[in-house]
Amino acid sequence: MSVLASRKDPFHLRPQDILLLLKLIVLNEAPSRQIDLAQALGLSQAEVANALERLRASRLLDESKRRVQRLAAAEFLIHAIKYIAPADLGAITRGIPTAHSAKPLSGKLALASEHETVWPHPEGNFRGASLRPIYSSAPDAALKDPELHEWLALIDVLRIGKSRAMMMAEKEISRRLVQKAQQVRRGR
Repeated sequence: MSVLASRKDPFHLRPQDILLLLKLIVLNEAPSRQIDLAQALGLSQAEVANALERLRASRLLDESKRRVQRLAAAEFLIHAIKYIAPADLGAITRGIPTAHSAKPLSGKLALASEHETVWPHPEGNFRGASLRPIYSSAPDAALKDPELHEWLALIDVLRIGKSRAMMMAEKEISRRLVQKAQQVRRGR
């Protein structure tokens, strides 16, 4: 059973919903079909349709299920993600950098290389403490979309919960959401 919801209650968020929310933030209101979202995120079309409905019911998307409610998304990501999807660092493994080890925060914190954080993945070229991704297909989706990778890394910082890194991630998430809103107003 998911940390986020039981299968019986369709209105509680699930891990794939968070992955989809981040992808929609990246797309910034660009038209996208459910099948394209499904392929990009490694989800089924039904999972995407259900996730869109749960995001709408949670007021993270508007009624049309096309526009992210940016203020609600910021509040949710910054203040709730660490409670509904807490992170536990595991054994050192090979994988894809995440959290403070990936852009946009990589190199901005003075940490020793043994403090790297990775999603375990066969295509990864880095070694670090393993962190289970927010959803199983997130690493593959991140490999296809560098901006999505950055958003996933930012929320992983929040999930891990180290104060200084969290403050940097919170500022970056807020800055990026404001920037996305400005791009929409300017017509991209």
